Amino acid sequence: MTAATPAPPPAYRRLSVEQRRSQLLEAALTLFAHRAPEEVTPEDVAAAAGVSRPLVYRYFPGGKQQLYEAAVRSSADQLERCFIEPPTGPPTERVQRVLDRYLAFVDEHGTGFSALLRGGGVCETSRTTAIVDEVRRTAAEEILRHLGAVRPGPRLRMLVRTWIAVVESASLTWLDEGKLPDAVELRDWLVDHLVALLATTATRDAETAEAVASMAAAEKTDGAVATLARRLAPLVESMRPG
Repeated sequence: MTAATPAPPPAYRRLSVEQRRSQLLEAALTLFAHRAPEEVTPEDVAAAAGVSRPLVYRYFPGGKQQLYEAAVRSSADQLERCFIEPPTGPPTERVQRVLDRYLAFVDEHGTGFSALLRGGGVCETSRTTAIVDEVRRTAAEEILRHLGAVRPGPRLRMLVRTWIAVVESASLTWLDEGKLPDAVELRDWLVDHLVALLATTATRDAETAEAVASMAAAEKTDGAVATLARRLAPLVESMRPG
């Protein structure tokens, strides 16, 4: 019996500089999504991309650190795009769509997302920290835009930044808890949280009260705001003194 002829190795593809860099970065992103940055080496990236180790250093001479910073920048760009939503329809429905995209990113990039937000690893630098802070600022500006706040004051801005922190913390906890509850339930809870924060702050801040009134006028009678109000009514009534 004639021995089978081994399959030839895959042909080397000649790519443009930008194509090759994108290929290596995509391989790195895939690895960082499932392993802590400290555990990923340039050799791992080379193997995942099907290229030689020297080629990785040719495009990323800074090695793992440069690859990680490029991966953080790429992930940050994707996260920022999650918050971009056309200013049409009820505000809570826009926020729901934003959160659907955000949680889908978290679901797909679990380990990498955790490393990105928790920080503290050997790959973290002032540059990566600044990139993450930029995502938070962009997210807050987009949410404020959906609330109709053109020049928000300190209380409304603090409220939204606080809510962004809650979204991050809840997402990390969601990963730790095996992605329970499901993403839709988590999304709806986060929308309720934003509405509740707005409602309570509106009792103390005229600007927030104006934003809430404008938001409520654009909501549907069966939307998130009305549904939460109906659920809270019996609880509020039970807390009345006497």
